[in-house]
This record gives sequence, C-alpha cells and structure tokens, in this order.
Amino acid sequence: MEGQKYITAEELKEHNKAGDLWISMQGKVYNISDWVKDHPGGDAPLLSLAGQDVTDAFIAYHPGTAWKYLDKFFTGYYIKDFKVSEISRDYRRLANEFTKLGLFEKKGHGILYSLTCVAIMLFMVVYGVLKSESVLVHLGCAVLLGFLWILSAYVGHDSGHYQVMISPGCNKFAQILAGNCLTGISIAWWKWTHNAHHIACNSLDYDPDLQHIPVFAVSSQLFHSITSCFYGRKLKFDAFSRFMVSYQHLTFYPVMCVARVNLFVQTLLLLVSKRPIPNRALNIMGTLVFWTWFPLLVSCLPNWPERVMFVLVSFAVTSVQHIQFCLNHFSADVYLGHPGGNDWFEKQTSGTLDISCSPWMDWFYGGLQFQLEHHLFPRMPRCQLRKISPIVRDLCKKHNLPYRSLSFWDANVSTIRTLRTAALQARDLTNPVPKNLVWEAVNTHG
Repeated sequence: MEGQKYITAEELKEHNKAGDLWISMQGKVYNISDWVKDHPGGDAPLLSLAGQDVTDAFIAYHPGTAWKYLDKFFTGYYIKDFKVSEISRDYRRLANEFTKLGLFEKKGHGILYSLTCVAIMLFMVVYGVLKSESVLVHLGCAVLLGFLWILSAYVGHDSGHYQVMISPGCNKFAQILAGNCLTGISIAWWKWTHNAHHIACNSLDYDPDLQHIPVFAVSSQLFHSITSCFYGRKLKFDAFSRFMVSYQHLTFYPVMCVARVNLFVQTLLLLVSKRPIPNRALNIMGTLVFWTWFPLLVSCLPNWPERVMFVLVSFAVTSVQHIQFCLNHFSADVYLGHPGGNDWFEKQTSGTLDISCSPWMDWFYGGLQFQLEHHLFPRMPRCQLRKISPIVRDLCKKHNLPYRSLSFWDANVSTIRTLRTAALQARDLTNPVPKNLVWEAVNTHG
C-alpha cells in the first residue's frame, strides 16, 4: 500500500540479538528489544526466533487475545513480498477452528484427579515410613513416592503451559506446589528450559534438551564442539566426552535411574545465578520446603542401608518419566541453527515422536504420548490431545510430513539404536580429539 514502509526478510535477520531484536508477525515488524526481558515465557524463545517471522509460534503459544498487546511494539515496517506457505495457512486455520470449538478452554478434571492421587499417595508414603518397621513396606513407599513425583511433574507441566486452576494466582500456587515443594525441581528452571525446547525443538545448538555432553550425544554433529546458543557456552567434545558417548547406549538406562540428581543441580544453579528469575523468592522458598520434608522423611527410616535404598528406588521409579521424555525426541530428526520461522510447523513434525497407547494408559504418560500434538498446540489441555490426533495426522499426510507414532517398546529400540549409532561414530579414532590414558587403554584393541 502507498505510504507504507517495507524491509526485506534478509534485513529483518540483521536484528537478531539481545538489544537489537526484531520479529515479524503476519508481515508486520515489531521491535521487542526492550521488552524481551519481561516476556513471561523467558527470553530464550524470543532469542531463538530473533530476526524471523514468528507467526506460527505465536499462534501456538498465544491462542487467545495476546495480539492486542503487539501494537506498542510495531516499528511501522512491513515485510516486502510477505508470503505464507500452504502448510502454515492450514495450521493457522486449524488453530482458529480449535479456538472456536473451545478446546483450549475445556480442561476436564485431570488435574483434580492428579492432585487427589498425589495427596493420597503422600499420606500413604508418610504413614508407611512412620508406622511400619517392614523393609518391604518401606520399599513400597519408595516406589509410591516415585510415582507421586511423576504425577506431580505432569501437574507442574500442565499448570506451566496453561491455567489449570480458577485464577492466575491459584495456577501459580499449583506450579510451586507440584514443582518446587513436592519434587524439588524449580518451576522457574522448567519454564526457562522447556519453553526454549518447544520453540527450538531438536535444534542441536538451540534446544537444551539435546545438550547433554559429555554424557549423551544424539548426533555426530555434536562431536564438533558446537556452541550452545541457549547456555552461551561451548559444548566441548573432549577425550572424556568421547569415552562416555562411546558407551552411551549401555549407560542410558543406568543414567536415567539417577537423572533426578541432575535436575536438582540445575535448579540450584539457576536459583543462585544472576539471571533474572520471575518469583525468585517464591521458587527458593518452595524448593526449601522440599529439602525440609524429604530429608526428614528419609531420616525416619531405621538405618542407613534402608535410607539409601529408599532414595535410590524412588529415583529409579522416576526414570520411567525421564526415559519417556527422551523417547519423544532422541531418535527424531535433528539440525543445526535457528529453529526457523516460516518452517516452524515442519520443524515440530520432524523433531517429535508420539508414543502409541490405549486410552486407559493416558494417565501414565500425562498426555505427552501425543508429543507432536502437544508441540503444535502447547496451550491445549491434555484431555483434548487424543481427540485432535487424527486431525493432525491427516494434516501431516496432506503435506507429506512425518507423523511418527511408535509403541513404548519400539520407541525404546529406536532411541537405543540412535545412541548406539552415535556411540560407534564416537569410537572412530580417525576423527581427532585429545585422548587420555583411559581412552587409549580401553580402545587399544578396538
């Protein structure tokens, strides 16, 4: 139109860093440089999409009335020759239809059932530890505590993505209770990493959920010591990393049994860091609640062998959930670079894997067996994901995009195969990495 100012998509890409961060939505350009630090979802998602069109990602995360807040950031520029792909048109049309059907508002009673189960299990765990002297009862309590943590994590996940309670204040309470107080894992840490994961799904340098050097590497591309754009540091692939990755298909399940320790460490590191953290005091208080009741509970066991057993068993039970999170992405496609704007939908389909199961098992997976559906519509309550699954499948088929749904067993096989492939590549001594004596000793004879 006459009088409008235009810039090209290439010029937009030049504004792609903190302090100079522009994005476009539906052809209009916005300057969010000063606001990014106040973004409720953290700065990581916006930094991942800086200098790009973010329309599809914005629709996914803001299916409601958030559009009205954009005007104050409008630069007056429009993208020259702005075009929308056919898949993006269909995705936006689908999101609009789901909004009209009220699927984002119909939350069901899943959270009420989950919180009730958590309360009952917590009572049984405390009662069993305090009132029984049986080792088998204590073992059962440890198993029960592990399942309590799994259910609590799902509550924290759901309340972090959408409002599961009657008000924002109650929703925040549910987050702190289910996350910090019951599991010891800060909801602030979860939001920081999880939102970045959603936006940059399976980007080796932008998605923190794939950055597990020196323990795991899902792709040989990580052997080049790439720089993590999320953590702002190099993921150094040194001799120790080579040694660990070379046997990752064997260590995967043992590591998952104690993976919870890493989450505790990550929570602590974030809460004591200089990063701006929403509700830092509340997160610290909630975490202290966990580190008060859990050690006290363990101390009530009669001796140290039982205490060690209790902790290890409860941690091992939660490994089922940690494994599931890996199954959803480890064996899917990966890439290097920005998550992309115009191909956002395609990146979500290529980087996710669903787990097929019967409806009666939905409680076990917390809705996340429909990983692609969740990634495309993260604000949609879990009770709606099974309903929209056939529609998403048809959309993928229409545009010749992958829709992968495997059984829990087959997903494990696929994941181990991916880890083994990378492990064998890591053993290739023609790819020089500084060696150490341990590496040389173990691999002298292949």
